Amino acid sequence: MNLVKTGLSGVGITLLVFSLASGQPPQCDPSKVNTAETCAKCHSNEVQTWKQTPHFQTFEQLSRNPEAKQICSNLGLRSVKRSDVCIDCHFTTKEIDGRVKAIAGVSCESCHGASVDWISIHNDYGGPMATKEDETPEHRAARLDECTSLGMRNTRDLYLIASSCYQCHTVPNERLVNVGGHNAGSEDFELVRWSQGMVRHNFLRTEGEYNAESDSSRLRVMYVVGLIADLEFSTRATANATEKSNYGLKVANRAAKAAVKLYEVQQRIDNSFVQSALESFAGAELRVNNRASLLVIADQIQVAGRRFAMSSDGSELAAMDELLPDPSTYK
Repeated sequence: MNLVKTGLSGVGITLLVFSLASGQPPQCDPSKVNTAETCAKCHSNEVQTWKQTPHFQTFEQLSRNPEAKQICSNLGLRSVKRSDVCIDCHFTTKEIDGRVKAIAGVSCESCHGASVDWISIHNDYGGPMATKEDETPEHRAARLDECTSLGMRNTRDLYLIASSCYQCHTVPNERLVNVGGHNAGSEDFELVRWSQGMVRHNFLRTEGEYNAESDSSRLRVMYVVGLIADLEFSTRATANATEKSNYGLKVANRAAKAAVKLYEVQQRIDNSFVQSALESFAGAELRVNNRASLLVIADQIQVAGRRFAMSSDGSELAAMDELLPDPSTYK
């Protein structure tokens, strides 16, 4: 067994490094998916931005990619678009005439949730003639709470949004990597860098006038949320470990690196929820056949992350500014 020590003084994390297995649930329920075209009726600028990204282009390009074809062959799969292993992260699916089909790449509903149940509620500002400017704070809060309960991932909950990213960018599937030859996740994935470049689509804040950049306060929250989510999903992946392998080593080390970075943040901001996430992870033994224990720890990290995201507006986090990615590195 490889033993990795993170060196987090005061937290005492010791990691046993092994392999991960099995994947995450589908991004959204195919029976409750509309389409990006449905979203474009009100969010045309956002959809046009999406169409310039790999998230959109993967629908046509991935099935033609020689490397993707080889991975499918290694796994004994017929095609990229007909395998749950690939579809769960690379495509949006919709149930049509009783059959589930891939209809787009990583689209609006992949990230914000299948919309059938909430789409008519999220833009109801208080009545048939009410506008966004007319909506009361009480109605807005109730509207967003109801949409969230029906499956919408609203950007007011950064942790929920980050979870949509990390459940795929950690690639928690042992066989996909060790047998298929897929990479073990996007190793350089970091929430600020990857969300503020080509995929940024903040038109709602400016009523469509321009694609707004996030201010420093939001970026601070986003950076911490990303580290906690990375820690959670890397821990979840390790919970699926069944054998010592290359994949286990990479993802367990990813968790260790996220913990080190989060500890570095904590030294600057001294936040109780960040400390809670670190303390939960301190009890983790990243070893094979330790699923139940690691999932409990991952759940605890998630709770801490959600609480941090909902409690912080970023104004109190200025001490960590030197840790934020430089805009020149945005993808």
